[in-house]
Amino acid sequence: MPDAQGKVRYAVVAGGWISQGAFMPGVGQTDNSVMTALVTGDPVKGRDLAAHYHLKSYHYDDYATLLASGEIDAVYIATPNFRHREFAVPALEAGIHVLLEKPMATSEEDCLAINAAAERGNALLMIAYRLHCEPATVELVGTLRAGAIGEPRLFTSSFSQLTKTSNHRAQHGYWAGPVVDMGPYPLNAVRNLFGGEPLEVSAMGVNTPGRDINTYDTVSVTLRFSDERLAHFTVSYSLPGSQRFQLFGSKGEIDASPCFGFGEGVAIGYQLIVDGKTEQHSAPVVDQFGGETQYFSDCILKGEKPGPDGDEGWRDVRVLAAIEKALETGQPQRLEPLAPRADIQPGQARQLPLAKVPAYINTAEPND
Repeated sequence: MPDAQGKVRYAVVAGGWISQGAFMPGVGQTDNSVMTALVTGDPVKGRDLAAHYHLKSYHYDDYATLLASGEIDAVYIATPNFRHREFAVPALEAGIHVLLEKPMATSEEDCLAINAAAERGNALLMIAYRLHCEPATVELVGTLRAGAIGEPRLFTSSFSQLTKTSNHRAQHGYWAGPVVDMGPYPLNAVRNLFGGEPLEVSAMGVNTPGRDINTYDTVSVTLRFSDERLAHFTVSYSLPGSQRFQLFGSKGEIDASPCFGFGEGVAIGYQLIVDGKTEQHSAPVVDQFGGETQYFSDCILKGEKPGPDGDEGWRDVRVLAAIEKALETGQPQRLEPLAPRADIQPGQARQLPLAKVPAYINTAEPND
């Protein structure tokens, strides 16, 4: 049950940068969500964050106690990818709703186990695809579905950031590296824009000279879809920051940039180019984390299944696993056809003002 004001009570699981710098400030922008607990293995974060937000702090070892406490309705899980199943399954089995950071997990097996736990616990599971609630992205999908560029045929994207080699994401292999960390953005975008699933995956990776990263730091992926449609994206930890995608249709083009990021100064927007005429579409900077939290809380309060659910998360991880195998073998990987999913819907969009990030954050920036 929600609190006395009708707000969904969240516990934040893991106190890293994404929690401190994005999710926790964003909750305060909503009108239907509140934080009541923090779970962390760091006693300093447990003390400082709990004091700042007036939360009860729990150690990871006391997670089961929190789940049984009656103090929360939902958890936001932002642990390293390989620990997602560890914290999602017991919460869902206890009937606690879960907002789970992407990628959903580091294997298809873990995704299916998480989905099964949601069924057993009759709890809602949403994968934190914040762009599914971002106004310009939702508008773009509607523009495409209205036939503005005709039939979508080709998608191409680049997404890069200069990540320090000391960052934990650069030192823990493929399932922490750029494909899994950044790849879900263009991958999820093209799956939703094409309204279908890839049938074949090819990939090539390189290790930039002088960069001590223990997986490919720059990777290009090609996806073949039904009806002879193609998608290509490149992600990198070793190039200056950039984010863009182009979607070419039979009648025109959509060019989006910035398209994947969030935060101060990041207003998602796109150009619609048809018959040589360019039409600019822009939206204000919004709090994407507050927006996705408000949407998920709405689903909880209304008893409605969220759009980006566990099946959506599994479908991306299925492709990420195929990319890994393509990189290992040098051979294209075939994927079984899947029935299409429902589109991103206009009602998912939320437009909340961007929260101010607290100055006291005691963790490294994302790329440090």
